[in-house]
Amino acid sequence: MGFSTDAIHAGQSPDPATGAIVVPIYQTSTFVQEGLGKHRGYEYARSHNPTRSALESNIAALELGSHGIAFSSGMAAINALLSLFEQGDHIIVSNAIYGGTYRLFEKLLGQFGLSFSWINTSRPSNVEEALQEETKLVFLETPTNPLMTLSDIELISQICHRRDVLVSVDNTFMSPYLQRPLELGADIAIHSTTKFLNGHSDSVGGVLVVKDSVLADKLYFIQKAAGAILGPFDCWLVLRGIKTLAVRMREHEKNGKQVATFLFSDPRVSQVYYPGLENHPQHQLAKKQQHGFGSMISFQPENRDNAPEILKKVCLCSLAESLGGVETLISHPATMSHAALPRQQRERLGITEDLIRISVGIEDVEDIIADLDQAL
Repeated sequence: MGFSTDAIHAGQSPDPATGAIVVPIYQTSTFVQEGLGKHRGYEYARSHNPTRSALESNIAALELGSHGIAFSSGMAAINALLSLFEQGDHIIVSNAIYGGTYRLFEKLLGQFGLSFSWINTSRPSNVEEALQEETKLVFLETPTNPLMTLSDIELISQICHRRDVLVSVDNTFMSPYLQRPLELGADIAIHSTTKFLNGHSDSVGGVLVVKDSVLADKLYFIQKAAGAILGPFDCWLVLRGIKTLAVRMREHEKNGKQVATFLFSDPRVSQVYYPGLENHPQHQLAKKQQHGFGSMISFQPENRDNAPEILKKVCLCSLAESLGGVETLISHPATMSHAALPRQQRERLGITEDLIRISVGIEDVEDIIADLDQAL
């Protein structure tokens, strides 16, 4: 089946009880059993829920995996992934990634004996050099948030698999419509379903997708044992959003390209970070491993001091955290998504006080550009 067909139908057969074409919201905490040890596949909602099962099957199909495991947030999904490892294990991480991931790894999980190496994974040779005997996982975010730096998923996966090291990819910025990490050799695809998958800024969730059934069983056990599950109503909201994922992503990207071109050509802007621009240093890699360039853009104004005024003057673009909704969101990474990083580290990575990030929505692009123009 094609992507759009799977987005609408995978994991979503008509309800057997009523024929309802939309998966019902099974808002129940438990399920009546027919006898001791005899049930219909569902016992208790933390372990399984039909609405959640439909979502997990749906996203697994879109990511070309065999198992999806849904959690209460993207960070809960990442925390579950890291729960696979134990004291003394070593993790390699892309260095300029989402601030919440940094906070979880360095401020929390480091206390339990995991060690982390933060490296520039845009150079596969850096990954190979950083591998240790204790390395169990390479955690990639590509493109990175917010500097839109890419990592070669296929090549890094080949390097890691020679050493029996797992590769995970946070695919939130691209969605499975524009990039499928498992297809490129990665072991785990990660999403904050809050973003493009849901697409309507009305749900928080996360998901892991894998191909390997042994790995899936371990993650299902963690999901059940720790209990950070995605509730049925949120599962239903994400399923509803995914039905229009393909058409939304086409509009997001179309608008994203035009906004990036506008910013690139404007003398009031000194730098634009968008892999769809031919001057992006990894434009060719983006063309190779992605099915498009998406709608996430970061830029810096020519006058560094103007960033706060630009963020204050926008009208259509909403100043808010998050991304991937139908509305255009604009944010200040240094004080919002990446505030958890120490300032010196942010500056070293290029997440400066004048950096502005835009999640381009699907409004009329002329209106988005006009708003940015007047704010600039």
